[in-house]
Amino acid sequence: MSQKLLSHIRQELLANAEETYKLGSKNFFKETINLIGVRAPIVRRLAKISYRQVERLTKNELFNLCEKLLDRRTMEEMAIAMQWSFEKRKEFATNDFSRFERWLKRYVTNWATGDDFCCHSLGHLLWRYPALVPKTRVWARSKNRWLRRAAAVSLNYSVRKGKYLSDIFAVADTLLYDTDDLVQKGYGWALKEASNVFPKEVKKFVIKRKDNMPRTALRYA
Repeated sequence: MSQKLLSHIRQELLANAEETYKLGSKNFFKETINLIGVRAPIVRRLAKISYRQVERLTKNELFNLCEKLLDRRTMEEMAIAMQWSFEKRKEFATNDFSRFERWLKRYVTNWATGDDFCCHSLGHLLWRYPALVPKTRVWARSKNRWLRRAAAVSLNYSVRKGKYLSDIFAVADTLLYDTDDLVQKGYGWALKEASNVFPKEVKKFVIKRKDNMPRTALRYA
C-alpha cells in the first residue's frame, strides 16, 4: 500500500506542476532546490487527503513512511512528510527528538523546508517537552547553517505561547555575530516573534545589542 500511495502522490504532484511557478519559485532561494512546481495550497490539500489513507498507522510506521517521502528529496514531497508528522503531534514523546534531529541534518537543505519543520513538528515537540530545549543549543555552533537557523526558529512555536524567552535570548547571543544572512534572518525572526508576547523585554534586549547586531538581523527583529 505504501509504495502505491507514494507513487500516486508523485503522479498527482506532476499533474499539478506549473513550469512558470517552478521557475519563479527558484528566485527565492540562493541554493539549488529540487522543486516539482506545485503551489503550496495544492500540496497541503494533497497531504490532507492522502493522510486519510495512513492515519491508522502507528506513529513509528507513519514516521517510517515519512522518511520514504523525505528520501525523494523534492520540496513538495518533503512538505507532505512534514505535514503528516505534525498530524501525530498528540503522540509525540521525548525519544522522537533523535529522529527529528536526524531529519534536520539529513534532509533540510533550504530555509523553506527547515522553517516548515521547525515551526510545526519540531516546534511542538520542544513546546511539549521543555527538557529537550537545551539539546538544541549545540546547533547554534554547528557548521551547518540550517542547524544554526533551526536553533532559533524551532523556538518560535513555543514563544508564541509565552514560553522559552530566555532560551531565544541565549541563542540570539550565540548567533549574534553570525555572518550567514539566513541565520541572521532566523534569529531576527525569533526575536520578532518573541516581541509579540514580550515587547518590553525584547526591545531592551535588542536596543542593548543594536550596535553589534548585523543589520539584517536587526531589521528582522
